[in-house]
Amino acid sequence: MDDGAGWDGRGTSPSAWAQKRFGTQASGLVAGVPKRLTLAHQRARAVHAEANLKKRGPYGHVLAEAVREELADEAVALGGTVRELRGYAYAVINGHVLFPFRYADRAVPLDRARLRADVSPQRRRMLTAHGPEAPEGLFPLDEILITDEYEELHEAFEELGRTTKLVSVFTSAWEDGIHAIHWDDAHLEGDRTFIWSHVEPLTPERR
Repeated sequence: MDDGAGWDGRGTSPSAWAQKRFGTQASGLVAGVPKRLTLAHQRARAVHAEANLKKRGPYGHVLAEAVREELADEAVALGGTVRELRGYAYAVINGHVLFPFRYADRAVPLDRARLRADVSPQRRRMLTAHGPEAPEGLFPLDEILITDEYEELHEAFEELGRTTKLVSVFTSAWEDGIHAIHWDDAHLEGDRTFIWSHVEPLTPERR
């Protein structure tokens, strides 16, 4: 892990890692991201309750969209921007796009986070093209083995800006609220697991 790795996510002072990525908006995001995730959870729970279903059908779908909207609103409030990508709004602050990912609906270790098999090619491409590179020398690629699919996954989205970097906001949620939040530099592996060059917790709002 890089600078700021000793930061434990408590309080409202941003780590050196967060300051490097978000500049003067870092402090606002440390408090704003947990607040926005809680608001998104409340919106998703309200829709779920209105649907009166025994299973969680609407919850996950509404939560995913509500989180993007809430983070976009937070970006605007802090002086950042919102960029549209294939009908979805993403928060961009200081050249970094916030990419929300819900890895579980219960408390499980972050190292078990895994991208679903049915995830859209767009989400895979965002993680691959705008995320950090794999650790140097871990799996060197022979040019002859690089496929068209590999090249496409590593082509940046112009809508986000070719130089825009991605910061993943990994979350875990259940019926009682958001109970774990991490943000990080997450490299997506071929088996849909992640390698982190940096990861740190954010404190969820008290329920």
